[in-house]
Amino acid sequence: MEDNLLKTCLYDRHIALGAQMSPFAGYDMPIQYTSIIDEHNAVRNSAGMFDVSHMGEIFVSGRDAERYVNHVFSNDISDMQPGKVLYGMLLNNHGGVVDDLLVYRDSIPDSYLLVVNAANIAKDFSWLEANAEGFDVNVRNESGKWGQIALQGPEAEKVLVDVLHLDAAASLAFYSWCEMQWNGKRLIVSRTGYTGEDGFEFYSSEDEIRDIWDTLAGSGVVPCGLGCRDTLRFEAGLPLYGHELSDDITPLEAGLGMFVKLDKPEFIGKEALVAQKTAGLTRKLVGIELDDKAVARAGYPVEADGTEVGTVTTGYRSITLDRSVCFAMVSKQYADLGTRVGIHIRKKVFPGTVCRKRFYVPHYKK
Repeated sequence: MEDNLLKTCLYDRHIALGAQMSPFAGYDMPIQYTSIIDEHNAVRNSAGMFDVSHMGEIFVSGRDAERYVNHVFSNDISDMQPGKVLYGMLLNNHGGVVDDLLVYRDSIPDSYLLVVNAANIAKDFSWLEANAEGFDVNVRNESGKWGQIALQGPEAEKVLVDVLHLDAAASLAFYSWCEMQWNGKRLIVSRTGYTGEDGFEFYSSEDEIRDIWDTLAGSGVVPCGLGCRDTLRFEAGLPLYGHELSDDITPLEAGLGMFVKLDKPEFIGKEALVAQKTAGLTRKLVGIELDDKAVARAGYPVEADGTEVGTVTTGYRSITLDRSVCFAMVSKQYADLGTRVGIHIRKKVFPGTVCRKRFYVPHYKK
């Protein structure tokens, strides 16, 4: 292990369970405990829990909080009610993605929680501060004060009630949240996740997160590492920053235009996206299913008629579907469903077909 890696509040639990640890976003994180396949299937079929305490929590408050968040956020929070959550992006002036994130509207007036990717916490906070000029807001990076657990799977609600006794949160709709208490301390519970299954995410102080983890583990909920977190989100068609989104990939190219409200009066990156939409996309993120069992990995070239036309961003042999599939950014003329392409894997080109990016139909509780 690298000496300079950070540890989450659950690090000792991972070591005690014999987890395979690896650097991720500056943290020493569990990749798997038993096997990626076993943990993946636990989430698809019952319930699993993830340590996601490395994620960032940035709070925005003040008289101009709503106007400011709408200025930096691609989605529209104008009619957002307390207790709701929205997904969207922070964009640069060229329309590229600084980060994708969740925005929570607090019951306290003029107060929001921004949950950002672990690898981007420092970058996001600096970017948010730099763009706060002229707004009466207080932007606070409280990432070091919070731990977070994701409980995911078709039995997540049952575990929430029977094991954690957080019955009031069972009525939450998808992408909503409530504030509760655990051991007398503040607990945020949201019906969100990153797996394509129903589930909840818990935010609290480190001691409380450790206690929730121990309670779940004691009931037999399967601990899951970042390995299956990636295979699960990929099957459900969910993007990963640094792969399907980046500073030079726009949300329109990634097929996430529904989270960009171009009818808002203004937001950072709007002009660039309007221009891109007007001119027409030159490339697009697609799904590809290979004919063979070969696995396409990130960075592998996509070819058509002997010419390179794109690049794989994520690829796996799908655990749930037993198919070799991938995401790839390809030239627009090769992005139509049914288009035949090839993927260069080592020294051979394997044929495949462009398909929908959502390989697995999510089971969210609407």
